[in-house]
Amino acid sequence: MGKIRDKAAIIGMGCTNFGELWDKSVDDLIVDATFEACEDAGVDLKDIEAAWLGTVFSGHTAISFSSPLSWQYKPVTRVENMCATGTEALRAAVYAVASGVYDIVLAVGVEKLKDTGWIGVQPTNVVGRSTMGTSGTDLGLSPPAMFSLMAQRYFHDFKIDPEEGRRLLAEIAVKNHHNGSLNPKAHFQREITVEQVLKAPIVAWPLGILDCCGVSDGAAAAIVTRADMAKNFRGDPIYVKALATNVGPRRNPTLQDYDFTHIEENVRAAQMAYDEAGIKDSFKELSVAEVHDCFTIHEMILYEDLGWSKKGKAKDDIEAGTFTLKGELPVNTDGGLKCFGHPLGASGLRMQYEVYKQLQEKAGDRQVKNPRLGLIHNFGGGVWGGIGCIAITGNELDRR
Repeated sequence: MGKIRDKAAIIGMGCTNFGELWDKSVDDLIVDATFEACEDAGVDLKDIEAAWLGTVFSGHTAISFSSPLSWQYKPVTRVENMCATGTEALRAAVYAVASGVYDIVLAVGVEKLKDTGWIGVQPTNVVGRSTMGTSGTDLGLSPPAMFSLMAQRYFHDFKIDPEEGRRLLAEIAVKNHHNGSLNPKAHFQREITVEQVLKAPIVAWPLGILDCCGVSDGAAAAIVTRADMAKNFRGDPIYVKALATNVGPRRNPTLQDYDFTHIEENVRAAQMAYDEAGIKDSFKELSVAEVHDCFTIHEMILYEDLGWSKKGKAKDDIEAGTFTLKGELPVNTDGGLKCFGHPLGASGLRMQYEVYKQLQEKAGDRQVKNPRLGLIHNFGGGVWGGIGCIAITGNELDRR
């Protein structure tokens, strides 16, 4: 299988504020993110040869995407891959330039969940029908309920007292809210305490409302070119090292040996990405990571699924502050889904925006030291299985 490493580079990115953006339309968000990316890259919109739009619920098509930008008679493709939709748009753009078909392309992710009535409880579209097909093996649970099952099983299997487990999860929420308090683009920009998390109303035990990400509007965009052209546009382009995605069989609840303490799609996506990027020890080689913290238990399990904590030992790393801004591997430095919410089409590119800024050492008070490689991770689905998606980027071109 061919590898994408160092065949494409990101030369510009834009990201709107995330939140309840009642005064912004989907068109406004597309325009704002795209023009920030163009300004950042120093390119004119007319120089972009093709675009990929990532959105799940907005109703925007390729045609309605071109209109607000006054950018017609160019190829536009709409993509959707559940919660990994933004990263899927980036993946398509990267492969387009790496193939040699285009020189400069655009990826945009956008969603206005506040206008759809979608509240994060059941994945339905605006007319109430499920956006996901069914094989007849789904559990029929809301996302909080699904991930609460993982929390309960994790605590049981690794002999963690439930109240101690809730406190561990609270530390993740506190970490991410601290990071979000340093980010002017985040939906939620205030710090919280462990006690506030523990006393918050329960959504699906042991998960309280502060263990769950919010529902937001937002957009992000990336301009991608061939790696050998990148320095023509800026002195600090970010090179794509790996793109990995996989879809599982979606039958975990029917398997007698499924442990409910890991997600196989995440494990396999990590293995694929590390191999493609030439990474031998991800914990030591990665400088920063943005992961899909839809619920605090998912971030905790991801520490193990992505190979950073030993199985059943994420507790030790949480207590040691390993994944804080000053830790050995800072995770969700921008506040994560916990502080940005999860406008599905935008989240992956929003994560990439943070890693892009970190690798350029332009992240302000959130800046990590001496960054070299960054990872973003999305997951779409639940305990039944789903989509695992990872992108790895770096600030140096590998000359090997």
